Amino acid sequence: MSSVVRTRYAPSPTGYIHIGNLRSALYEYLIARVNGGKFILRIEDTDQERYIEGAVDVIYRTLKICGMKHDEGPDIGGPYGPYVQSERKNLYLPYAEELVRNGHAYYCFCSKERLESLQNEYKERGEVFRYDRHCLGLSEEEVKRKLEAGEPYVIRQKMPTEGTTTFHDVVYGEITVDNSELEDQILIKSDGYPTYNFANVIDDHLMHITHVVRGCEYLSSTPKYNLLYQAFGWEIPTYVHLPLIVKPDGSKISKRKGDATFEDLLAEGYLVEAIINYLALLGWSPDSNQEIFSLAELEKIFSIERISKSPSVFDMAKLRWFNGEYIRAMSLEDFHKIALPWIKKGLEKDLPTLQIAKMIQPRTEVLSEIPEKLGFFNHLCEYDLELYTHKKMKTNLEISLNSLKAALPVLENLPDWNEKSIYDALTALTEQLQLKSGQMFWPIRIAVSGQLVTPGGAVEIAEVLGKEETIRRINIGIERLSAAV
Repeated sequence: MSSVVRTRYAPSPTGYIHIGNLRSALYEYLIARVNGGKFILRIEDTDQERYIEGAVDVIYRTLKICGMKHDEGPDIGGPYGPYVQSERKNLYLPYAEELVRNGHAYYCFCSKERLESLQNEYKERGEVFRYDRHCLGLSEEEVKRKLEAGEPYVIRQKMPTEGTTTFHDVVYGEITVDNSELEDQILIKSDGYPTYNFANVIDDHLMHITHVVRGCEYLSSTPKYNLLYQAFGWEIPTYVHLPLIVKPDGSKISKRKGDATFEDLLAEGYLVEAIINYLALLGWSPDSNQEIFSLAELEKIFSIERISKSPSVFDMAKLRWFNGEYIRAMSLEDFHKIALPWIKKGLEKDLPTLQIAKMIQPRTEVLSEIPEKLGFFNHLCEYDLELYTHKKMKTNLEISLNSLKAALPVLENLPDWNEKSIYDALTALTEQLQLKSGQMFWPIRIAVSGQLVTPGGAVEIAEVLGKEETIRRINIGIERLSAAV
């Protein structure tokens, strides 16, 4: 086997990348990079019924935007191509035939009807289906006659029925399985395509893959892989099985159950960097309390030894936290750029988006929530006058009315309309009237927004609204309060 670490990401083009699949890709990428090795992309499309047009492009796009650059693959080539299994179709049968000659596999001509009948028998008895080796006893002459007659067939792996098979996994340690539990799995299907399990072994060997990284649900299949490696006399790779990713209630994440895929998360306004950072920590822990890691940092410190065998809980609240941390760490210009489509979606009029971005950046965790926060910029909705009463700000309806009346002429006569000039003028007025700052700024905030919670304070909102609209809204506040006091 190659002395250079070689890992592979081998997704099936089924339309989307789910979270567990992306984490596998990330760990495979990091294991290669931290060891100065190679990260290979291979497309496993042997299951033609599940193939979805355009899905390969989704795979390319996902790796690209995540920054996981592969060293070999269908789009860039490499010394062990082709890197699409359907394009390698003709090389698998000879290997299966070699196993038949060596007594490790056999032809099976059982019809679909016979197998269904057999499955029903097992089901009625409440047992797990196992192929009954009906075709194992066929003589060479019978096999030859059936092949020459063009009868449909599959090739099955002949499993040992006694003893045990033991393998080592870096995460889970030594695992031993009774050979009596292993079914004679199909290697070559009736359509001539190899099964996922068989193609994996052949391709991993031919591409000199040193580390096979996959979900722990494949632990039970690993003895079958090892028996194939041993039958061919090939060196067995290092196995790295990853813990399950589960929801807080312990159930598995599933697209069918409405759980988000990678593209769903992007569409909701989660940042790629935050998703990758969070996924890295779903099953792996650093040797420090640090939580925020760039991909470049992970490439230097990731270690197989610190992968956990315990299931990892995918917590949307934690992902939100990561996303918020990344958003707050961005420059205003960068945040404005990514937030702009969401800001425009929330506005019905032309307002200064850079000022809005500055206002909402410290208070944003997920980009898709921006539009709903901006509705008050479009219209001043009816609001409860009790909002003017705030215990902490020491305001009530009367104090609020007096503050708005005092602020109105000051703002009307302000020559420059910007955050600093508005703040300075209102602060000077507050000191002149010997008020607490909240007694001035809280009533203005309610008057200009009509909301208890806003993405910015009174001054920031006034700057964005502009002088004319701010004064119009303060006048509305004065009218309503005057009628109530």
